[in-house]
Amino acid sequence: MSWAEKELEGTELGDKRRERRLVKIVEDLASSPESSVPLASRDRAALQGMYEFWSNRRIRAEGILSGHIGSTVNRCDGRGVILAIQDTTELDYSGHRNKRGMGYLRGKGTQGALLHSTIAVSWDGKPLGLLHQRMWVREGRRGTKEHRRKISEKESGRWIEGMERSEELLGETTEVVTVADREADLYELLSREGRRNSEYLIRLRHERRVKETEEGEWRRLGEVLRGQKRGGYFVLEVGRTPRAAARATRMWVTWVSVWLEVPSQHPRREEMKPVRVQVVWAVEAEQWVGEEGVEWILVTSLPVESIEEAQRMLAWYRHRWLIERYHHVLKGGCRVEQLQLESFERLERAVACYAIVAWRLLWLTYVVRPLGDPGQDIGAGWVLDEEEWQALSERFGKAIEDAELSGLQQCVWWLAQLGGFLGRKSDGPPGARTIWRGLRRLRDLIRMPGEPSGAALRPAMVASG
Repeated sequence: MSWAEKELEGTELGDKRRERRLVKIVEDLASSPESSVPLASRDRAALQGMYEFWSNRRIRAEGILSGHIGSTVNRCDGRGVILAIQDTTELDYSGHRNKRGMGYLRGKGTQGALLHSTIAVSWDGKPLGLLHQRMWVREGRRGTKEHRRKISEKESGRWIEGMERSEELLGETTEVVTVADREADLYELLSREGRRNSEYLIRLRHERRVKETEEGEWRRLGEVLRGQKRGGYFVLEVGRTPRAAARATRMWVTWVSVWLEVPSQHPRREEMKPVRVQVVWAVEAEQWVGEEGVEWILVTSLPVESIEEAQRMLAWYRHRWLIERYHHVLKGGCRVEQLQLESFERLERAVACYAIVAWRLLWLTYVVRPLGDPGQDIGAGWVLDEEEWQALSERFGKAIEDAELSGLQQCVWWLAQLGGFLGRKSDGPPGARTIWRGLRRLRDLIRMPGEPSGAALRPAMVASG
């Protein structure tokens, strides 16, 4: 059984033939994720089947992802706290003016779609897969009365939708913490009564009014934080940016329990009540020349009563960048913004297929990182086909005794080497781009003699998309 068959075993498309086709599509796309659809297809029949699948109106994106989401839930079992990390990204198709069903984006003259994803991440930072994903377009520009609409009718309702879906999937036996950036700073989310074992950790965007006791006076949150004693400090590794190298910086940490005031402009202000939350404030101790100081103001429904608990919140929030990495792999590695498909509906189905491939790529980049308990990780047989890891073993002249974690780590290093990774001490672990280049070269290694290459496909076959 291939990795795709295992990953998609629980897929429900209402037809076994469609489910088998999906497995073949994902296998082809995963073997050469950065290639165009014709080049990724193993032959003409596979290419034709792929386009017919994406054109089938009976197939929904939710069905395409159902098997993978089921596998994600299985991987979450027994791992303790699960972080359900959410974010939204734009899919820009401004250069594809013939696409039907596109909506406007932020920039003037742009068009495309929006994609909101929720990924499950272990408490120690391993991406376990998708829990929820939704794609949509804006049909018209939002007016000044947007705030008066119900949260379920707003774009902002996607954050609560993702939270509810995570609760539904993981059940009451797993503690799930919804993690999100400032876009999720919504009073409806912060005041929501979730199920047992469902919490949140959100970076604040708004300067809210708070009080430290139920009988106290309302004050600005910034004023309250500045009046607190420093609880301690920790060292934060700041990632590399286009303008500066990675660095370690000292962060002061403060925490306080407060009541949040219902926003004065909230349309349902009279029906809602203040909510009790914990606030964790981390600010860079020394300002670096030419650099914007790091500052996080996090709000959580979890208890924070010590420096250890405050640092735990900050450590969990640091994993939020994994959702950005996931979207980067989806757009940069799988190149979904270059898909030559003529309608939103076809595009939605194609993106759902690539979403599974993107998780696989992201997971492979983290296999070689020293995170967590190796005994709880996935073996090579779950993310690499047997012929793939055996071909790597033969290519590098070293035997793999089993397909468990140690073997998988070795295989990923070999994949990275195929992709041009040198493995110097200063290089750090291989990234997604290196891995997907390695996967493409691996496909060439295991291609049977005489098998037609996607490069031989005629352009006329794919012109219509």
